[in-house]
Amino acid sequence: MKILITGVAGFIGFSLAKRLLEDNIDVIGIDNLNKYYSKKLKLKRLSILRKKKKFKFFKIDISREVEIKKFSKNKFTHIFHLAAQPGVRETKKFPEKYFSSNEVGFFNIVNNFKENKKIKIFYASSSSVYGDQKKYPSKESYNLMPKNIYGITKKHNEEIAEHFSKIYGLKIIGLRFFTVFGEWGRPDMLFLKFFKCAKNGAKFYVHNKGNHYRDFTYIEDVIEVLKSLISKKISKHEIFNICSSQPKKLSNIINLLIKMTNFNKIKYLKRQKIESLKTHGSNKKILKLTKHKFKNNFEKSVNKTYDWYKNYYYLL
Repeated sequence: MKILITGVAGFIGFSLAKRLLEDNIDVIGIDNLNKYYSKKLKLKRLSILRKKKKFKFFKIDISREVEIKKFSKNKFTHIFHLAAQPGVRETKKFPEKYFSSNEVGFFNIVNNFKENKKIKIFYASSSSVYGDQKKYPSKESYNLMPKNIYGITKKHNEEIAEHFSKIYGLKIIGLRFFTVFGEWGRPDMLFLKFFKCAKNGAKFYVHNKGNHYRDFTYIEDVIEVLKSLISKKISKHEIFNICSSQPKKLSNIINLLIKMTNFNKIKYLKRQKIESLKTHGSNKKILKLTKHKFKNNFEKSVNKTYDWYKNYYYLL
């Protein structure tokens, strides 16, 4: 088994690579190491992976086809395409970055590996494709109504994947991730952002008075699901929600974090129209296939994330 992971210095890419290497699986990782968030954190993740003999890293920008072509001759058994320009709020400032990385980059991956009929390609989609739904939990069959450029690029990825599966017979699997959190996470996400504000005594900004709901999904559960999918027989384009299906109200989460850190410097702002009010996915489809049980306790998982932050805050 030989696996290519794009975005390997990112949160999910690193966590998956680390788990696969523990099982002695060959992993090739690529990443452009951009400056969207702390490069120190990304380099630390890479330094951990590089300790394993079965890991190789290449600094590559997936939006440049000539660089992806170099890898198309490799006999990978699986690709986890996790590289992307993340974040919703940045879409207003730099929409062009999302098109270049998320759409051009994705096309380069599937187009250059389309002749390999044996390969199985997994790619990161997002709960952002759903937008605001009228009925919850959101099922994979629902109509998609993304509210921002990020969600639109992910919707386009799914459409491109469907085309390449039908025309070229690619085995390709979309992973709609729902607010993944945990150790080694992204500094721009809620928990690490709050912990950093608490440590530095800086104001923490909350939109819409915290009247949002998010389907928080712990990284350990995500990685076990992805690892399980590797061995599953999938012959066409399939899409799965990767979620706990247990949404939490943000105002309640903020109260939990206040108690945990004894920090209460909160500034409330208006709701941002590009953000969905609620994410709540159905995980019945993925549970039926993988038999995985989302058993991690939410509060314990947040505490583990806080413990990690206290040891590695200097990387953020």
